[in-house]
Amino acid sequence: MNKILVVDDDRELRSNLREILSGAGFQIDEAASGREAVDKSTAGDFDIILLDLIMPRMSGADVLMELRKVAPRARVIMITAFATIENAVDAVKRGASDYISKPFKIDELITRIRRVLEEARFEKCGATGDLDCILSSLSNPIRRKIVQLISSRKHMRLMELARELDINDHTKVIFHLKILRESGIIAQEKDKSYSLTREGEKTVGCLKTLENCLSA
Repeated sequence: MNKILVVDDDRELRSNLREILSGAGFQIDEAASGREAVDKSTAGDFDIILLDLIMPRMSGADVLMELRKVAPRARVIMITAFATIENAVDAVKRGASDYISKPFKIDELITRIRRVLEEARFEKCGATGDLDCILSSLSNPIRRKIVQLISSRKHMRLMELARELDINDHTKVIFHLKILRESGIIAQEKDKSYSLTREGEKTVGCLKTLENCLSA
């Protein structure tokens, strides 16, 4: 179960997030201040830290700097009001994984959290390319199937892939192959066949890891 630390000086917001995120299957702890967040992160092993950008005494930006030292593996998602989005973007440049604006929808927050966790799993299992590009490429089931087919066969031509996918419109297959090539997952050989790149081979391993995690 992934552990999340909710850091906000608003007690009602912390309580609501604890209830909602616990219901979504996460293990939740709370911190009412930046100093408490740093102390708990030093002692705990959190996967995600939801950090309010504007807090008294110790700002979210200051907390982020401390968290990078005491909990470098934790992913930080900044929570910000509309007026401070620019500061949140700056925080992302300084090491935060993402930010979300108040007021936010719970479904959007949970989606952001799960995406950040997926990115962390990809990095942990060895994928080193553009994670946004890789995740976007693999979000389509046809492209995932193409990657799996090429992984099992080593080399496949367009016609073979179209036949295995049962897609008569070859331009559709070409479109998906183009996206996979641009993401660096596959390459086209001199004989026009397609194969996985080194990054693609790592990505297949990461994809299997994710599938195992999601089915557990």
